[in-house]
Amino acid sequence: MNILLFGIGNVGKTTTGSVLAKKIGYDFYDLDEEVEKYCNMTIAEFIRTIWPYERDKIRGTVIGQILTKKGNKVVAVTPMYYSVWFNKYLKRDDVLAIELQDEPANIFSRLIFTDDNGIVLEDSVKYREKHRKYFLNEIKKDITAHRRSFIKIENKFAIKNDSPEVVASRLIEQFREIIL
Repeated sequence: MNILLFGIGNVGKTTTGSVLAKKIGYDFYDLDEEVEKYCNMTIAEFIRTIWPYERDKIRGTVIGQILTKKGNKVVAVTPMYYSVWFNKYLKRDDVLAIELQDEPANIFSRLIFTDDNGIVLEDSVKYREKHRKYFLNEIKKDITAHRRSFIKIENKFAIKNDSPEVVASRLIEQFREIIL
């Protein structure tokens, strides 16, 4: 089985996906990390140098490569606007696609700021709080913008600001018959 976790940035796909994979004995893949390997560049470079449509096309190709690997997998899927590059995978019998959702305030509380190398900035929390209104507005825009691209993902799962461990346990409980 291949579990694809979708959702907007900072909803918890990577952390929850990693915990879920460990709990059920699946391999875990983070799409950003796999794209970095595929393109031989950092995600920051990838975003700066490649147009959005082409980025999503590459992401779709990398998802396809991950799905060809043997074994059961959990994949944290980077938000993609051009759903044409992932919708074909949603139809597969060996794919369980789940959109993780949470309230804007909960997503905001998980924001962490890093440099281009992924190093957490020392004043990350202070910066987040200083720009609360701006970031909450951006999160709301992301939710609205991705609603259309995630429309064909039938499984919507509310995180409810639970910890990744609790969310993973709830996912296992809800999808037990499919994933175990």
